[in-house]
Amino acid sequence: MAGGPGWKDVTTPKPFPKEFRQDVLRVTHSREPGVTIVQIAKDFGIHAGTLENSMRQERVESGEQPGTTTAEAAELRELRKRNRLLE
Repeated sequence: MAGGPGWKDVTTPKPFPKEFRQDVLRVTHSREPGVTIVQIAKDFGIHAGTLENSMRQERVESGEQPGTTTAEAAELRELRKRNRLLE
């Protein structure tokens, strides 16, 4: 691909610090009636989808919702890496 951007030119944003995510989730859980997720996300300068994803992951981690926990995802990544090395 001459002249065009390649996949190496794509940057991914760094994740928000754990403390920041915890603060946002704490505010979300203790919000007043009528305060929306969109409003809270805007106040913290994040996208509403990011906040919704954090809330979903929190429910997964606590066992309230099915899904892959952070620990399970890390283990899966490590196992896939080992499989690639063995192949």
